[in-house]
Amino acid sequence: MDCVTANVIHQEEVQGGYQVLFLDAPAIAPHVQPGQFVHVRVPHMEESVLRRPFSVYRADGPVLQILYKGVGKGTRTMTYLRPGDSLGLIGPLGRGWPRLTEGRFPILVAGGYGMAALYLLARSMPMQGIAFFGGKSAPDILCVNEFEALGWEVQISTQDGSRGTRGIVTHCIDAWWQAADLKGRQVEAYACGPNAMLQAVAERAMARDWVAWVSVDRNMGCGVGACLTCVLKTRTPDGGWRWQRSCKEGPVFECRDICWEDE
Repeated sequence: MDCVTANVIHQEEVQGGYQVLFLDAPAIAPHVQPGQFVHVRVPHMEESVLRRPFSVYRADGPVLQILYKGVGKGTRTMTYLRPGDSLGLIGPLGRGWPRLTEGRFPILVAGGYGMAALYLLARSMPMQGIAFFGGKSAPDILCVNEFEALGWEVQISTQDGSRGTRGIVTHCIDAWWQAADLKGRQVEAYACGPNAMLQAVAERAMARDWVAWVSVDRNMGCGVGACLTCVLKTRTPDGGWRWQRSCKEGPVFECRDICWEDE
């Protein structure tokens, strides 16, 4: 896949150091499916060989939005981008979220950046369900107004109790499940966030007979399946296992396909 040049339209600071980068990317934005990502060549970092993967937050017409936080050298450099600056993109990449199975009740589970990776999915769903957002503290809870504007109920948990329920996000899921009346409908879950959270969601899904899709976070050297730095161990139908590439066969996998014991 060819690299294209995207021009910066502007940036908006959200909260807690998080930024939304608006890019004019007509060769990529109209083709993005929920859950896919782009591989970014950060400008002014000629010494850096590798690109950086970012989930697509929003794609509207030719405009692509990336939500990020300046935590490392690359993302801190991105905070200095100004209108008219350009950067190289490859995308859209990866296998995104599958469509909701008819008759099932959707739940979304997100930690930190995962909220951005789920927005396009929430917008495209044929029905609204409930979204569980978790973070360390209030500044890590993002996009709540945007999801509520789409008609989703949002439940929030923070580890320090500064917003929503005190605790981790799966505790909120457990409390909801005990009280939920789904009128016989099966749950279909979609989760994006830290690996420990994904595994906790997977454990609940397998125990409760839910279908659960998880978007894994791996270091991606090339983003197109060539370098094999992002592989993870997955199960095969015959009871064996195989390596699969997060950037190509993923980043979205059904939770039962992942060998969690090796994570």
